[in-house]
Amino acid sequence: MNHFESISAFNQATGMKPPEHPMFSILSANKDDYWAGDFEFMADFYIIGFKKLVSGSVLYGKTKYDHDLGTMSFFKPRQKVTFKDVHLEEACFLILVHEDYLSGSVLHNEIKKYHYFDYDINEALHLSPSEEETIWTLMQNMNKELHNNTDAFSQTIILSHLGTLLKYAERFYKRQFINRAEITGAIATRFNEMLAAYFAGDEAHKSGLPTVSALAEKLHLSPRYLSDLLRQETGKTALELIHLYLIAEAKNLLKGTGLNINEISSVLGFENPNYFSRLFKRTVGLTPHVFRQQSLN
Repeated sequence: MNHFESISAFNQATGMKPPEHPMFSILSANKDDYWAGDFEFMADFYIIGFKKLVSGSVLYGKTKYDHDLGTMSFFKPRQKVTFKDVHLEEACFLILVHEDYLSGSVLHNEIKKYHYFDYDINEALHLSPSEEETIWTLMQNMNKELHNNTDAFSQTIILSHLGTLLKYAERFYKRQFINRAEITGAIATRFNEMLAAYFAGDEAHKSGLPTVSALAEKLHLSPRYLSDLLRQETGKTALELIHLYLIAEAKNLLKGTGLNINEISSVLGFENPNYFSRLFKRTVGLTPHVFRQQSLN
């Protein structure tokens, strides 16, 4: 597998012209461009892409991005990416941003806060026509600045446009969470059903606490995307919902059974009773023992 430390090496391997700047590049491809076979690589730079495909696929990690509409994909450094027999339907672009280009700027830390760089499965960003226009305008502004005579303001202006593009992507993802809620099948409902099924049997006692990663895998979503989608639907992350479910189950067991605290902790899947007690007190404001005593009075 190729590992590109520089944008120049990536451009050369893909048959593109050398970049205008060694740490920032915008690559364009046109309708009917075709990359045959498997092109698998890792890179030391961020990749932001817009594309529509006639056929083929793009994989991030081990899973495919969904390309039925105009989509944007976001890849962070040192993640495995694979292009498989990609045949483009319309013009597309790739923005390549080396980590070092962000050093000393606000974006150096800010870009790490955008969760969509961790959406490593089939949830690319689907754009409406007006959203496409916004993204293309920002890309063209960066490209224009990139090809101007470089001066002391060039990098600041390019990063300003890039920061705006990333903020729009965040906004458009929030819109997608809302608009595609019916398609995703009311994830919050399915998530809670899975938790109920997990605790209905002896799974928690045998396997321990349910994890966000395991539940996300069953829903065919990445953990990060699942948490963001649940936050949009419920105001709570996946881990927060798991904790709330655990506390509800714990309250039921404290009120309705004679199990001691250690036994309840074990039934719920906690390896450490002290962790159970700390979580319960942090959430409820009382220790399990005090809660039980008050419930009996």
